[in-house]
Amino acid sequence: MKRIAGRLLKQPARQGVVQAQSRLGQMLCRDCDNTRDRRIGVELLRQAARAGDGAAQLELGRLYCQPRTLEPHQARHWLELAALQGQGEARDLLRRL
Repeated sequence: MKRIAGRLLKQPARQGVVQAQSRLGQMLCRDCDNTRDRRIGVELLRQAARAGDGAAQLELGRLYCQPRTLEPHQARHWLELAALQGQGEARDLLRRL
């Protein structure tokens, strides 16, 4: 099912559809052990987050809070933007930073 979803999202994501970039980026970051796919996922999330997608901002904040990708300044930046868009989990994560 996820492969089908990934295929369906790939073309719209390439065309700059923000929601497709966000969703595909999340899928690649969460479900892939492949470093290349994770790197692509992070880039898609960045594109969507820069375009104002709150879910992508939250996901980037989460990623930058993880021990293997810990970058507190980046985490705070994306979580603050996500919190401004009403992402409650972002506010919770900010309190823990």
